[in-house]
Amino acid sequence: MTEADSGAPRDRLERAILGEEPVFDALGVSAETGVSIEEARRLWRALGFPEHGTETAFTQSDAKAVSTLVDVVESGLIDFDLAVNLTRAVGQTMARLADWEVASLVQRVEELEAGDQATGSRVGSAMRIVEEFNAPFEQLMLYAWRRHLAAAVARVEALGANEEDLHTTQITVGFADIVSFTALSNQLTEARIGDLVELFESRCADVVASQRGRVIKSIGDAVLFVNDDPIRAYDTAEGIINVIGRDSRMPDVRVGLASGSVVMRLGDVFGPPVNLAARLTAVARRNRIIIDAATAALLPDDQFETRRLPARPVRGFGIVEPVAVRRH
Repeated sequence: MTEADSGAPRDRLERAILGEEPVFDALGVSAETGVSIEEARRLWRALGFPEHGTETAFTQSDAKAVSTLVDVVESGLIDFDLAVNLTRAVGQTMARLADWEVASLVQRVEELEAGDQATGSRVGSAMRIVEEFNAPFEQLMLYAWRRHLAAAVARVEALGANEEDLHTTQITVGFADIVSFTALSNQLTEARIGDLVELFESRCADVVASQRGRVIKSIGDAVLFVNDDPIRAYDTAEGIINVIGRDSRMPDVRVGLASGSVVMRLGDVFGPPVNLAARLTAVARRNRIIIDAATAALLPDDQFETRRLPARPVRGFGIVEPVAVRRH
C-alpha cells in the first residue's frame, strides 16, 4: 500500500465530517475575508491547528468563520485580541470534546463491524456514524452551550452584587486524586487504566453537579472542582470518597479543600487556594478529607468537628497547619 493509499480513508472521513472540499490556501483566506494573513494565522493557531504554508487546506466554512469574527470585531463589540482569546477557548474545548467523542465511538465502530450491519471496513462504519450521529449531536452541543452560558451569566450577576472585580471571587476549591496512581497504572492494562480514569471522572462529575459545584478540570488521576458554599464543598468531598474510595472495585482517594480569593479566567481558576487544595492531598490519609484553616473557619461548629494537625512544610506555602474534619 502506498502512502497516498493509506491516507485515503482518513481523507474520506475528513471530507465526510467537513462536508466540503478545501479551496483556499492561507493567502486565499486572507483575500476572501479581508484580514491580514498574520491575523488569519493567529486565529487558526488559536483554534489549535498547525499552519499549512501554501497548501490548499481551507474550506468555504473556514473563511466564513473568519469573516464572522471580523464582522463582530468591526462592530466594536470586541477587539481582535479578545476574538483570539475566545477562539482559543473554543478550540481547546472542542479539541477535547472531539477526542472524547471519537474515543467513545470507537467501540461502537468495532461492534458494528462485528455484527450483521458490517460494511466491510471500519471506515465504512465510522462514516455511517458520522452521517447519522452528527446532526443530533450538534443540536445537543448547542443546547448544552446555551444552558451553561445561562448558568455562567447567573454566576457573574450574583458575583457582581458583592464584588467590584467580576473575575475575582471567594470560593472553596477542592482537589481529589487517586492514591498511588503511578504504581497502580503499572499494574493494569492500558484498557483497564482508561476505564478506571473514565469511571473516576464521571463519578466525581456526578457528585460535584449534585452539590451545585463545577468541575474545573480533570487531570487523569485528579479532579479540580469549586463551590461557592463550603458546606456543599465538604459534601462533595465526602461524596467522592463514598463513590470512589469506598467502592472495593475502585482505588482509594484523597481530597483537599481550601478557601479564599481566586481569579476565574477562561473557564479556569487561579490563586493560592487552588494550589493549597492540591498540596493538601499529599497530607490526607486514604479516603480522608483535609482542609485549610480558612475552610475550617467557614464550617459551622454545630455541624463539624475540626482538629488541627501538626504543622508541616508545604511547598510554596511554608509551614502550614492542615485541619482534619468530620461531621458530628
